[in-house]
Amino acid sequence: MDSEWLAKVFRLEKLIDSGHGQRREDQNLGLGHVYYGLVRAYRPEVIVVIGSWRGFVPIVMAKAQQDNVEGGRLIFIDPSMADDFWKDPKVVEHHFANFGLANIIEHHCMTTQEFVKTDAYKALDKIGMLFVDGMHTAEQAEFDHASFPQLEGPALFHDSCSTIMSRIYGKPYQHTVRKYIQKLQDNSDFDVLNVPLGMGVAVVTLRGT
Repeated sequence: MDSEWLAKVFRLEKLIDSGHGQRREDQNLGLGHVYYGLVRAYRPEVIVVIGSWRGFVPIVMAKAQQDNVEGGRLIFIDPSMADDFWKDPKVVEHHFANFGLANIIEHHCMTTQEFVKTDAYKALDKIGMLFVDGMHTAEQAEFDHASFPQLEGPALFHDSCSTIMSRIYGKPYQHTVRKYIQKLQDNSDFDVLNVPLGMGVAVVTLRGT
């Protein structure tokens, strides 16, 4: 990533105020370095990202895809429940175009429950990486994970260490993703690396893959 591209990221306050441990002073992407590095290393042609406040994760991951010779596409699922930011397709296209990624990121303004009923979902074949950052509850994280059996690479879960009470959707509720991560840690079918930076991210892979 060149400094000019990074400067665009850190120019938008709401883009970096999202619990990934970013720091403007030294243009430090925090956990974004992990996301970028994993995409560069695994080289996934198709990534699914569920949920993002202002697109930090899909932007960083799509940039990594762009920097790989394989290229790829990123399916971004967010129903815009926190506010109206993702509801206008032209605004969304302009937002991602500002980072040179409009032709890589494909946004679906809906929940995972709605997306799995679409033709776009039915057309999915192999998925190289999954990032879950939707409702921040154990139940939704498990649903999101189970909804993509086509996944061949790692699944990443944000808020894996967070227990905060959130009001982002109006009525207060507690982050409980860590309970699902514990369930996966107790399952011998999975290897789990939990990184306790920012609100945390857990990297989950099927054992032996």
